[in-house]
Amino acid sequence: MSTHDTPDSPFRHEQTARDEAPQYVLPLVVHIEKAEPPARTEALETAARAVLVMLADERSLGAGEWAEAVRDWQDARIRKVVRRARGAEWRKASALPGITVTGEAAEVRVFPPVPLDGWPKELAKLQVSGTDLDDPEPPPAAPPGPVMWLSPELDMSAGKAMAQAGHGAQLAWWELSEVERKAWQDAGFPLSVRTPDAGRWQELTTSGLPVVRDAGFTEIAPGSCTVVADHPALRRLSRRS
Repeated sequence: MSTHDTPDSPFRHEQTARDEAPQYVLPLVVHIEKAEPPARTEALETAARAVLVMLADERSLGAGEWAEAVRDWQDARIRKVVRRARGAEWRKASALPGITVTGEAAEVRVFPPVPLDGWPKELAKLQVSGTDLDDPEPPPAAPPGPVMWLSPELDMSAGKAMAQAGHGAQLAWWELSEVERKAWQDAGFPLSVRTPDAGRWQELTTSGLPVVRDAGFTEIAPGSCTVVADHPALRRLSRRS
């Protein structure tokens, strides 16, 4: 049922033909001011929505100005890197072509894919570390709708978890029909990011829903299950599989 389990999936950790293609990365920059950092869960949700906004943007499709870069990125191993910015750094990053997605307090700017070694200088100097965010209180139960379930077995930095939540959202997007994608987009890409207990996680990873398996470039072991992408339309498909 799912593209994520095919031999040439961009999310598999084994060597595939995708590794022979020129490698691209999707840059995401989270706005973190020292005095008022965003809550972790909201930052994760905003990053996941930012990936969807980029995929759905007309500039990423057809003959759009970003379409070739997006195609090259998706034809290779799918990579996302989250960096942080504040003050003047954030203002400089915001001046580059891209899209800023906001939550109640979180701001994430997503940029068209760039070659792995070809970052714009304004983004290349931003730090990956320092994205350790906290939730002031435990997030409530996930509301009805799409949920990106994070593994309870892995200890990921907020930046790593933001990238993984984005991977999950992308897998969900690929699995949906055009009609389902349009409905999600028209609704503003609502989604939640939550961490289930161990028992629920086991159920999710064997449910037929898309599972992200990390390539192991940073922080965690190759092949680790990091996210299950749960969308109401995909639940119906998984039950029929």
